[in-house]
Parts: sequence; structure tokens; C-alpha cells
Amino acid sequence: MHDARRTRLVLILLLIVAVALITLDFRDGGSSPAHRVGAAVFGPVERLAGGVTSPMVSLFHTVSGNDSAEIAALQKQNDQLRAQLADSQLDKQEAAQLSQLLPLTTQHHYRIVAATVIAAGGAYSDTVTLNAGSRDGIAPNETVLNGDGLVGTVTATTATTATVLLATDARSTVGIRISDTNQIGALSGTGDSMATAQELRLTLFSATAPLSPGQTVVTFGSVGGRPYVPGVPVGEVTTVTSQPGSLTQTAMVRPFADFTGLGVVGVVTSR
Repeated sequence: MHDARRTRLVLILLLIVAVALITLDFRDGGSSPAHRVGAAVFGPVERLAGGVTSPMVSLFHTVSGNDSAEIAALQKQNDQLRAQLADSQLDKQEAAQLSQLLPLTTQHHYRIVAATVIAAGGAYSDTVTLNAGSRDGIAPNETVLNGDGLVGTVTATTATTATVLLATDARSTVGIRISDTNQIGALSGTGDSMATAQELRLTLFSATAPLSPGQTVVTFGSVGGRPYVPGVPVGEVTTVTSQPGSLTQTAMVRPFADFTGLGVVGVVTSR
């Protein structure tokens, strides 16, 4: 009991002295002898208290002081690195798609302007916008393809952009031939949804020509190569849907091009 009372008395006295010294030091702008006296009196006490409280102070700095700012900076740097990695992967994908276009310039003697899809059409049309236009030599009614096959045809241009009607659009009709039999027909889009893989509808003009799943369909070609140049792979027959007694044959064709993941494409500007 006596020790506890003595301790409380000492603390009260130290508090009174501290208030007095602080008041004197404040009035003198920090140059008062009270500043040195306070350091001499309370220095040992401060060091003792500091030894006890320093772990808590360190924890506080870690959570809310300079360390938190450093953590935030590291987090920001980590986010930037992740973004750069994503950009790098996208560049690699586009480079791979571009490299698929290069053989077309020598194998088919196409003059191709490479462009990237920058926007997609609305819910009622299967169209995309390219980041190249008339200033790059692109004009309406020109074939658009990628390294896999036919993509569509240019319908409109500005100086820096081009609008492409995809082969999957219900308004699209492409003259085709079966690669192994040379039988001709027409291919039209179903226009279901750009968000899902689509099949194309084939009408073969001959009612007796061989038609079976696995056959490859290529473009027949238009006069002057516009809107479609000949020989571009389009897709593969998946299902024959002809009805008995029909004057023509019908089938469904799975396109080679992935219309849900278009990136780099080529516009055939001349042949």
C-alpha cells in the first residue's frame, strides 16, 4: 500500500513539474533553460518508457506510417507489372495472328492491309470496326480474312476506320464451291449471336452432287475479286439437312474463323 501511494505521489509531482517546464519552454520559444532541465529530468524516464512502448510504435508505423505508404507503392508497382504482362500476352497473340496472314501474300498473291478489330456491332448486326480505313487503301466491297479463313467484307470506310459485315450476319451471302468436287453454291449467315459460336447455312445448287460432313468450303469469287476473292477457306460441312425431293441440297457449315475472338485481320485491297 505504501509503495503504491509513493508511486502515485511521484507521478503526480513529475506531471506538475512537466506542465510547468512545458509552459516556460513554450513562452521562450524553445530556448528556455527549462528545455534542458526537462531533458535531464525526464530523459531516463523517457528511455524506460520508450523501451516498453517501442514495439507498439513500430507496429503503428507499419500499419499507418511510412511503411503503409511503401506497401501501397509496392502494390501499385505489382499492378503495373500485371498490366504489362497482360499487354505482352496480347501483343504475342496479335503477332501470331499477323504471322498467319503473311503466307497469303505469297501463296495467293493478295495485297493485304493488316488491321485490328477495335469495336463490335450491336445486338442486331454482326459487324466489327477496324483501325484502318481509306487512308490505308481500304475501300468498300473488299474481302476481309484472317489466318484461319473468311471473316467478311468491308461495307463502309472513313479515313481511319472500316466497317466489316461478318459472314455470320443474316444479310451476308457468299458464293462458294466445295473444294474436292468444285460444286458451287451459296453460304449465308444465321445471325444468331456474336457471343456464341455460329454455323453458316449452305445451299448447294446441285441436287445430286456428293455432299457430306467433313467437306471443305471455299469462296467461289466475285467479278474482279470484289466483294470476295476466290479460294479463301470458309469452313467445314458439319450436318447435311437436305429434304427428299428438294431441287437443291442444304447443310450447315462450321466456319474456320473464330468470330468471337477476332483480333488482327487482313483486308484484300487488290489481287
